[in-house]
Amino acid sequence: MRNEAHSGASIAVRDLHVAYGGTRVLHGVSIDFTPGSFTALLGSSGCGKTTLLRSLSGFVPVESGSIIVGGQDVAALPPEKRGMAMVFQSYALWPHMSVLQNIGYGLKLRGVPKAQIAAKVAAMLSMLGLAGYEDRKVTALSGGQRQRVALGRALAIDPGILLLDEPLSNLDAKIRMVMRHEIRAIQQRLGLTAIHVTHDREEAMTMADRLVIMQAGTIAQVGTPEEVYDRPASAFVANFMGAENILPLRVARSEAGASLTTGDATAHLAPGSGQALPAGEAVAYFRDDVARLDASDAAAGADLLVPARIAARAYPGGVYRYRVEAAGCQITVDDADRHELGTTIGLRIPLQRLHIFPASEAGIAA
Repeated sequence: MRNEAHSGASIAVRDLHVAYGGTRVLHGVSIDFTPGSFTALLGSSGCGKTTLLRSLSGFVPVESGSIIVGGQDVAALPPEKRGMAMVFQSYALWPHMSVLQNIGYGLKLRGVPKAQIAAKVAAMLSMLGLAGYEDRKVTALSGGQRQRVALGRALAIDPGILLLDEPLSNLDAKIRMVMRHEIRAIQQRLGLTAIHVTHDREEAMTMADRLVIMQAGTIAQVGTPEEVYDRPASAFVANFMGAENILPLRVARSEAGASLTTGDATAHLAPGSGQALPAGEAVAYFRDDVARLDASDAAAGADLLVPARIAARAYPGGVYRYRVEAAGCQITVDDADRHELGTTIGLRIPLQRLHIFPASEAGIAA
């Protein structure tokens, strides 16, 4: 295997529609994948992320739209003509074949001489930490080793694009962590354009340099992990990215700034700082770890301090995890101190950590 990086191919998806039977799954998806990028397609079950990946690979036919790879529309081409390789969730290895035969399978189909196949496979096994396993049957390997073989088979044909269909979901937690770093390192080393489907938020954020959040066959947001996590574009994205606590708000704006009211609590924003907030009924989303518990009569300061009552307590380790009742909602919050059930406390939330959206939009995040 040559040492220099491959040249990852670009992909331009334009107005892609895909249907299974009479059911539309993708609704006019358009997105670009730049050469050498690592993109994670993230979303809940049924959102269309796997369908998009399989449409790119050619395993699912498209109804309309284009898939342009390196300037050529490949939407009508068979999988083997698209310059892509795919790693499947189930590995899809041939159980009766050796490691060498599995990794070299794509090369054999392309008529590569046996000596070259052996040399290529040896280089792959060296890169993947499996040197000396050429003659092993894949049924004798561990899950992590099988995944490395599946990755080697995909990479052996020198693809410009690597497609990953939840390749780590069948591995135990420890091996999954190792494989995250290995796949990312190999992708960077070879300069491949990688597209990775996963439902695991942490996996997506640690492996990819760009996230594509999908919702009901459309793209809800595209951005870096930091952008999507810290600045969600919609209530759906905020909720999906872990801001699962919800408080109803009323937003009022005036020349003196903006005020946020929930239950008996009100917080004020300086002039200019609340201009992007929706006036009227709204919903605020926030994560467990951004709020904390305080005395019920504490000064709010620059935070939103909501009267609350301790409803449940657990100790997952390191901190206590509470369920509190505040403004008619059930809120989960982590706190270092132990509080007794039934205690009246103040739920303190920094205003800048609230993701606020119109109440009419928030209904789609349920």
